[in-house]
Amino acid sequence: MSLIEDLHWRHAVKAYDPTKKLSQEDLMKIVEAARLAPTSSGLQQFRLIVVGDQDLKEKMVAGALNPDCMRECSHVIVFAAWDEYTPERIDAIYDLTTDERGLVRGRFKRYTDMLKEKFGEMDKEEQYQHAANQAYIALGMALAQAAELRIDSTPIGGFDPKLVDELLDLPSKGLRSVCLLYLGYADPERDWLGQMKKVRNSMEEFATFI
Repeated sequence: MSLIEDLHWRHAVKAYDPTKKLSQEDLMKIVEAARLAPTSSGLQQFRLIVVGDQDLKEKMVAGALNPDCMRECSHVIVFAAWDEYTPERIDAIYDLTTDERGLVRGRFKRYTDMLKEKFGEMDKEEQYQHAANQAYIALGMALAQAAELRIDSTPIGGFDPKLVDELLDLPSKGLRSVCLLYLGYADPERDWLGQMKKVRNSMEEFATFI
């Protein structure tokens, strides 16, 4: 199968079979795809919280627009971004990078100083929004990997982030939830969207070639 074929296959599932669960192997492949996603300046400004515990999912349901989907899917992945850029966070990832590449720490000091100055000019909400944008790149990678594995998924932006943050104690980790990803296997009898044709704008409408 090609990536294009995988993307034609996938859709945002509207009902899951609660009796079917992802294997640990497949789950880790999806998480790894997100981990390998590109990020601005290589900062990896977000973390994943993978929720398979049913009791915790039931608590999260209160903030979901489609509570049955959250309740019945196999896993919920929470993409959570840094709440702000700090010099310590920037230094930590670049120290890791230089260590892993066998370079001297401080090798990229001119660049990291520029990053600290740039983000220092933003207020905290702007910093969070910038970090949150990076999480969406990883969401796309995870969706593609799930499709390649023929695992059903639903990307979620409509949820109560304050509730999720509180339940997962994200503020103590310096994180804020950005988006969710439901993973599992569709219930074909209740997943009404699965029976419908995928509709997108035509290539002529969608892309301009200059």
